[in-house]
Order: sequence, then C-alpha cells, then structure tokens
Amino acid sequence: MHDVEPLDVDPLVEAVDKLADRFRSLPQSKLQGAVPGHASRAAAALELARRLAGLAAAAEGGPRRDFPDAGAFAVGDQLAVAGHDLATALAALPEGARVALPDGPAAAEVLAAAVDAVRETAALCG
Repeated sequence: MHDVEPLDVDPLVEAVDKLADRFRSLPQSKLQGAVPGHASRAAAALELARRLAGLAAAAEGGPRRDFPDAGAFAVGDQLAVAGHDLATALAALPEGARVALPDGPAAAEVLAAAVDAVRETAALCG
C-alpha cells in the first residue's frame, strides 16, 4: 500500500503572504479606494478572506464561522490568517479527498481555486 502524498499548499501560502503583505503596506487612501465590484480594496480583501475561511471550515468538516469586518487596516492580517487556515486544512487531506461543499470538489480543486482567487484579487487591487 502506498502512502498518499499531501497536497503542496506552498503556492497558496506564497500567494496569500504576498497579497497580505501588500495590504499591510497600503496607505489608508489606497485601502479605501474603490475597485471594480467592491466599495474598496479593503472590502475586496475582506471578501476574499471570508471566502478562504469558508473553504477552510468546509475542508475541516466543521461549521462555517463568522469572519468579522475588523476595519481596513486589519484586512492584511485577516487575509493571512484565513489563507493559512485553509492551507493547514487542505494539507491535512489526501489529494483526492472531497471537501464538504455543494459539488463535493476534490481538495486539489479547492486549492487551485483558492490560489486563483488570491491572484484575481491581487490583480484587481493592484
């Protein structure tokens, strides 16, 4: 019997860390500046953090947790926490494991979608 390799979550961690660091260094005027589809860059980052937190809860098989709005200056940290929680949850699953979401995607699909979402938010807020 072969051991199943854990998912390589490094691309998610790297993308989240890079984006979180960008948000931590933005001045208030940039954080509060509108971007397409969002009232502000901070709102776009908070939406992404909430999405990642929801995916982490699904990957852990637990209930979805509330992810509060802690203000524009906290979104970098919130994004980092949510992204690292998701990476930890996915790394604990075998690659073919299904995540408790409506379509029951594989953990690898959730990971790829999360990396894409982080990159899309980075491009949107650039």
